[in-house]
Amino acid sequence: MSEKQTPSAAFADTKPHYNILDGLRGIAAITVVCFHIFEAFATSHLDQKINHGYLAVDFFFMLSGFVVGYAYDDRWKTMKTKDFLKRRIIRLQPMVVIGAIIGACVFYFQGCPVWDVSKVTIGALLIATLLNALLLPATPGMEVRGLGEMYPLNGPTWSLFFEYIGNILYALFIRKLSNLWLTVLVILAGFGLASFAIFGPYGDICAGFQLTGTEFTGGFLRLLFSFSAGLLLSRIFKPINIKGAFWLCSLLVVILLSVPRIGGADHLWMNGLYETVCFALFFPLIVYLGASGKTTDKYTIRICKFLGDISYPLYMVHYPFIYLYYAWVKNENLTFTESLPGAIALVVGSIILAYASLKLYDEPVRRYLTKMFLRKKG
Repeated sequence: MSEKQTPSAAFADTKPHYNILDGLRGIAAITVVCFHIFEAFATSHLDQKINHGYLAVDFFFMLSGFVVGYAYDDRWKTMKTKDFLKRRIIRLQPMVVIGAIIGACVFYFQGCPVWDVSKVTIGALLIATLLNALLLPATPGMEVRGLGEMYPLNGPTWSLFFEYIGNILYALFIRKLSNLWLTVLVILAGFGLASFAIFGPYGDICAGFQLTGTEFTGGFLRLLFSFSAGLLLSRIFKPINIKGAFWLCSLLVVILLSVPRIGGADHLWMNGLYETVCFALFFPLIVYLGASGKTTDKYTIRICKFLGDISYPLYMVHYPFIYLYYAWVKNENLTFTESLPGAIALVVGSIILAYASLKLYDEPVRRYLTKMFLRKKG
């Protein structure tokens, strides 16, 4: 079996995907769900279980750069910028919309001491839903939950905000760079992100979900380095022969995202250094190995395809239920052991909902939008 396979959610004229990379995206998405579950029991990033789950966003950005480069770099002689942007909107926006709607539907069930949803009017909720569905960020103090999130109905949407920025930059600017200048950009962005991680205020790169100077800077650096590095890797990629790439890379992803906080509050730079090693060395290595590997048995092929198909829907539908789980834990003063059945149900239920969203909503909507707005192949 070839190392490339077209997933069911792809465009008709999409190139075959690297199915191991699709599978790894799914592994990272499930790890993110587990990471978010433990937010209910953490007082800060210092004591968060599955501590580095937020680094999955950087891994996603790098995968995105690699896949966009592979899929579109050789099409620009016949494809216009507007056609590329249409394709990306059709690919990404339907799940942004459904995530906002799900978040609005369960919003009033999420009340707890940390946020009082009962004071939010129906009108304010409708406005928040519209803003989220259109990917328009809320400013701090103007959002309905009171935590300063750009997208308070579905927090992870912030990374899609930056994903769009990455795609726009690619279409207008980055794609035109030679490999030499793209390498310069990757190095400069890498130094900037490493400085933010090691010398910045957090000792980590868990930034981007608020529309403030520091948060936007962190989020933009995360996007600029990882997306550009993935694009560069797609251009210079030469596969090697490696066996068991999916299982090896999956293990690496889970371990890297689960490592406990390093250095504590007294040595923030140590954790920043760890995260720099992850995004600058390990993530490119994992993408390289994953793209090089081949799936030869039918079970691994099916696993990778399923994980790839649900990865983006899972990322976009699970978090409203994290708010719900968080409120339940806080209201009932539960330990993790006491809430474990609910946590398991959340993970399993989110995967089922992601698959249902893909088949019953995302794929049909994308087919319709493709027919309406992409009559000509780009």
